[in-house]
Amino acid sequence: MVRGVYDLQKLRIQMGNRIVANYKTKLGQAPSHPEEELDEDAQAVLKLLRSEHKLITNGIVAQNTGSRQKKQFKGTEVIDSYAEYAMLSQYVELESKEKYMFNALEVILTDYPIYNSFLKDVRGVGPAMAAVIISEFDISKAKYVSSLWKYAGLDVAEDGKARSKRQEHLRTVEYVSSEGETKLKASITFNPFLRTKLLGVLAASFLRSGGSKYSEVYYNYKNRLENSPKHQEKTKKHRHMMAMRYMVKIFLMDLYANWRAVEGLPVHPPYAEAKLGLKHGVDVGVDHERV
Repeated sequence: MVRGVYDLQKLRIQMGNRIVANYKTKLGQAPSHPEEELDEDAQAVLKLLRSEHKLITNGIVAQNTGSRQKKQFKGTEVIDSYAEYAMLSQYVELESKEKYMFNALEVILTDYPIYNSFLKDVRGVGPAMAAVIISEFDISKAKYVSSLWKYAGLDVAEDGKARSKRQEHLRTVEYVSSEGETKLKASITFNPFLRTKLLGVLAASFLRSGGSKYSEVYYNYKNRLENSPKHQEKTKKHRHMMAMRYMVKIFLMDLYANWRAVEGLPVHPPYAEAKLGLKHGVDVGVDHERV
């Protein structure tokens, strides 16, 4: 169900982008041109739309006042054809269904102990992200927290670098072709959808929430990187991404411990703690590429 909700969201966003492009073209603005190049009348229309909504698409949809029946349709200054009206109607319907499905997720989440005992109280983790986490991870198969890291693409590859889609980080797997033949191909080792949600959405949400445990982890670790001679040659963006990755891994450590416990499963300390006596987020000497 969770993947279905995000598929619907993707479709709604694609349609919204088409609507925006269509109206910008009508206003005489090429897709690659800044809005400042529009004439005064065009800028006035955009200003009107922005005053009603933050997003241009939502502003355009708000002008949808015509009838669904083509014979009864009467154009407005913004919507002057039935085809445009029909496209806007589809957008509104998709938006409504998307909201309904996301609301349904929040109700369903209350059936899961890990949501009630941990996730719902974590600042930066909303119902949608909680649903992604619960649906994508199988905690019964994750004997160690490193299992979560690996599945999410947050582990360390054989070359000692952070896991990625680089050629040297791929593995050879078998698959059955459309002709029914067993063949080999190079494949990634992690769940790309989950990785994108954790690093691209959750990490940013932690930072926006401010003052949370995990945003503190980010800033502390980033400061350590900036003051470490070993990482001085790295760019600011590189150090930022390292800190984001580390922050999410610390969150997954907490998730692992709470989730395994609430399910009555054994909880094992991470390798660095069990074998090296180091605790993530505490020991200054922990090297990012080894966590």
